[in-house]
Amino acid sequence: MIKVIPSEARSSFDRGWLRGSHSFSFGEYQDPDNTAFGPMRVANDDVIAPGRGFGAHPHSDMEIVSIVLNGKLRHEDSLGNVAVTGFGSIQRMSAGSGVIHTEHNASDTQEVRLLQLWFMPHTKGLQPSYETTSYDTTALEGALVPVASSDGGPRVATVHQDMTIYLGRLSKGKTLDFEQNEGRRMYIFSIEGKLGLQNEHVLHTGDTARVEQTSSIKLEGHEDTFYMLIDLP
Repeated sequence: MIKVIPSEARSSFDRGWLRGSHSFSFGEYQDPDNTAFGPMRVANDDVIAPGRGFGAHPHSDMEIVSIVLNGKLRHEDSLGNVAVTGFGSIQRMSAGSGVIHTEHNASDTQEVRLLQLWFMPHTKGLQPSYETTSYDTTALEGALVPVASSDGGPRVATVHQDMTIYLGRLSKGKTLDFEQNEGRRMYIFSIEGKLGLQNEHVLHTGDTARVEQTSSIKLEGHEDTFYMLIDLP
């Protein structure tokens, strides 16, 4: 079963210094029928104005992954971590028993766009932790590159949940087959371009798909496409 959610169906907002879209209930947008997809709780597509950001605020018992698409994002937390990441890098924070952090656009002249994804951890009360990793952006073409997973790795952030976040690019007319174990889910987001699914659906820029009861899927670039696929329990 594939449920396509068009970009215009997401909850969008513009506060001047911050604009973006929420794919699940978040902040002022609350829909009791749209609070989660498996362990996934948040999928925000945010653009932060130069020199602006989120002041100190707490989190607990959440795996938070930030994928910067352009610009620079600065993170600082109560664990003593300070980092600036751009395209090709991943930030992962396991809030665990509790952490306070800030997020700001590190540039005074350029916007920063990021995807921020929240997932429930497999265990509550974990020791809070933070890491940054980088992936090979040249390897995205015609492939699905893992950027965060429960297994982690030298270029893969470690999340405390049985899942994997992939990024990939498909040129127009190219295809790729993805397979997962029975009983799992897929969350697919077209970051840019048109992505075909199973020769039945097309995701335009900003569209998402929630896939269940389907262990394999055929992906096709209807035009040059940059996309994210998350394998979830």
